[in-house]
Amino acid sequence: MYQANEKRYENMKYNRCGNSGLKLPEVSLGLWHNFGSCNNYDNMEAMVHTAFDNGITHFDLANNYGPVPGSAEENFGRILDKGLREYRDELVISTKAGYGMWPGPYGDGGSRKYLISSLDQSLKRMNLEYVDIFYHHRWDPETPLEETMMALDQIVRSGKALYVGISNYNKEQTMEAAAILKDLGTPFIINQRSYSIFNREIEKDGLKDYAFKNGVGIITFCPLQMGLLTDRYLNGIPADSRVRTSGVFLKENQITEETIAKVRALNEVAKGRGQSLAQMALSWIMRDGDITSVLIGASKPSQILDNLGMLNSKPFSDSERKTIDDICQN
Repeated sequence: MYQANEKRYENMKYNRCGNSGLKLPEVSLGLWHNFGSCNNYDNMEAMVHTAFDNGITHFDLANNYGPVPGSAEENFGRILDKGLREYRDELVISTKAGYGMWPGPYGDGGSRKYLISSLDQSLKRMNLEYVDIFYHHRWDPETPLEETMMALDQIVRSGKALYVGISNYNKEQTMEAAAILKDLGTPFIINQRSYSIFNREIEKDGLKDYAFKNGVGIITFCPLQMGLLTDRYLNGIPADSRVRTSGVFLKENQITEETIAKVRALNEVAKGRGQSLAQMALSWIMRDGDITSVLIGASKPSQILDNLGMLNSKPFSDSERKTIDDICQN
């Protein structure tokens, strides 16, 4: 039976999530990939244990994570049953609903029916009474925002989630959602958005600045740009990369010679800082102190340990910041 590392809290940093009382680890583990029905269970379990043993207390899921949809939650429930459930009160477990989950008109979007039904299913799959954070996974233009936010409010009042969040909402959408939830008395505490050295949309649309000034947490996903901001692509596309094996999110035609040149240039900056490229990319996300947590994905425990090396990084100098910006712009 699993026994957690007694020194698990010695090195991790924890940041307050917006104006709430909840703190999240600076590095969180996402179960988007490599936790599905087609993946090796022992490896999943080893990754979760490695994460928790090193202070990663937050595990992020969604109803449709797999494949097949729902299998990541089922597998996480199995991991909980084999010793991790003893530490439930030390864990922050989040899940989401918003994208297509089951056939028909009620298995997608932002309706009250879909969100509450989906969370009930998620709780059964993980054998939990509640999740710590429940997110609406995407903006749904076909459902009144008031209905979606009222569903999130009801979920908190029912005790099925302690906090609620939104994901993939831009600044204006976030402001609208925040106003409704504030009036309802259940303010959301966090927005989950994609952010990396190569993808700065939350800076361009003003969300990053708005959230920091208004007490909203931000947790970022795809900080390594689907593996592009690692050493895997320094010499071209590996035969076993997701680009070659699936190509669903990162496509081969996106990895041009110009892009590889940028990756190599960024790697040189990382070397100068005494970091791997992945560690520097994660450190860069947290550079200004206005991001709550960065979500990492992994395919094996050693990747988690390497990524955690970012916790010991030194601040970025003005010169390093400018160099990184110049590489990306050029």
